Amino acid sequence: MIKVSVIGATGYAGIELIRLLLSHSKVELKNLSSKSFVGKSIVEIYANLNKNCDKILVDENEIFEDTDVVFASLPAGLSDDIANKCFEKNILFIDLGADFRLDNEEDYKKWYGKEYKYKNIHKEAIYSIPEIIKYDSVYNKKDLNKAKIIGNPGCYPTSIGLALAPALVKKIILKDDIIIDSKSGATGAGRELKLNTHFTECNEAFSPYKVAEHRHTPEIEQTLSNIYGEDIKVTFVPHLLPLNRGIISTIYAKLENKNDTLENIHSIYKEFYKDSKFVRVLNIGDTANLKYVKYSNYCDISLHMDSRTNKLIIVSAIDNMVKGAAGQAIQNMNIALGFKEDEGLNIIPPAF
Repeated sequence: MIKVSVIGATGYAGIELIRLLLSHSKVELKNLSSKSFVGKSIVEIYANLNKNCDKILVDENEIFEDTDVVFASLPAGLSDDIANKCFEKNILFIDLGADFRLDNEEDYKKWYGKEYKYKNIHKEAIYSIPEIIKYDSVYNKKDLNKAKIIGNPGCYPTSIGLALAPALVKKIILKDDIIIDSKSGATGAGRELKLNTHFTECNEAFSPYKVAEHRHTPEIEQTLSNIYGEDIKVTFVPHLLPLNRGIISTIYAKLENKNDTLENIHSIYKEFYKDSKFVRVLNIGDTANLKYVKYSNYCDISLHMDSRTNKLIIVSAIDNMVKGAAGQAIQNMNIALGFKEDEGLNIIPPAF
């Protein structure tokens, strides 16, 4: 049994980690920490865990005792110290925050206003969307099962990277003028209340936010550029949906070959993801729907073509708290430790 601890256990991604890890046959949940609720039982914060987990939340500095893996779900700039301690103690560290996602520190400074505190460990970190890491020109020389630090991708970059990877690897689309329209449930903003996620603000409302300035933009561009082998810039506009969870991304890209057929592209996608447990390429004519990925680690992809404008339209749907956060983090842990990739993640989405 692998002993696993969670820092930031009372945030939305943290509680999803706990929910999923409790069903993992190879894991013993060891320590849970939260700055705001030290000394309280996790059940006092989340009653859904009653009779499943009654651990007392401890100080962050107690998290490193008798543990093999540490997950951290924290705001940007808070993971460096934890990662460094884990690195020194030979503990696998998996960061669900932004600190180990960007290759270029200048991008991190620009978009997050932070600096890398321990530059040596950033060189050791591996950023991993498991289904496409082997196509990533930066990381494909690194072996995930030897990782000491794993940067878990953001939710938007996950839905977008999985949707576009086959088209970029096979050069089906032009790299210029890719337009991405993404929509997320309110859990993507985190547990701390903000005005735009207050019930009376987001209920019966729908609008874009952080237009052309969302922090996931450099991560999206880095992911796509590393796959394609050339710099890619995208137009990315996120929207806030008045629902709890899920991300649906609709992506528009111009076809390289105007005579290409939807049937051919569909066969390329099916072949590309044939060995990927968690990516489901839907049949032609079907459309990805958030309803059918809820609570699961699946990414559903549907393909559409507008022949009049020579555009490929790709729709992807994920649960932002699972495949976009906690589920993918556990998937990365499974690969790193040699477990079955789907261990603890065999969740069938509800039908309604």
